[in-house]
Amino acid sequence: MPVETTLYSLSERTPSPDDRRDGERHLTLFRVGTMIIDGRRELCLIKNISAGGAMLRLYSGSIGLGQKLTVELKHGQPLVGNVAWVREPNVGLAFDKPVDVVAMLSQSEDGPRPRMPRIETSCFCTLREGASMVRARACDISQGGLKIETTHAFARNAEVVVSLPGLPPQPGIVRWAVDGSAGVTFNRLLPLPLLIEWLKARNGSRAA
Repeated sequence: MPVETTLYSLSERTPSPDDRRDGERHLTLFRVGTMIIDGRRELCLIKNISAGGAMLRLYSGSIGLGQKLTVELKHGQPLVGNVAWVREPNVGLAFDKPVDVVAMLSQSEDGPRPRMPRIETSCFCTLREGASMVRARACDISQGGLKIETTHAFARNAEVVVSLPGLPPQPGIVRWAVDGSAGVTFNRLLPLPLLIEWLKARNGSRAA
């Protein structure tokens, strides 16, 4: 079963209410954050986050358009903005100024480094399965794997080698395939510095 987790994007737009991936085929493991509203602190789920804003699932009372909110992914990391849209139980938060998503995900050298969450991307890749080569579009990537869109019907547990521009080929296994999408788990985690540099390079090329 595909696992649905908090999605990170380098886009400067605020996630829209239609950026949804709800469904019975997904297990949801969204990141928990804290929200500061009218001086009180409450828990919320961070469904999507981009450089320009976030989609939050709230558990408090009614929230109004334009209301000022502060969200913390972890202590001492406040993100301030205004409510751009409301579709209960979700709201869209437009940040006062764009945030550096790559820097947000980069961990301090002090202490343990958890696995990196999924980062939204959009680039073509190739997957080699035996003697067959399949072209696909990478939708998001993490240290442990990636999600692709493809018309090819991969079998579950198929062994593949993924080639992404700017990264070494990554052997992996197709863990799930549903409705033109598939999830690939790498046999080895991508080194965090390598993935960070790849994301920075892709973000720079898009800006150029």
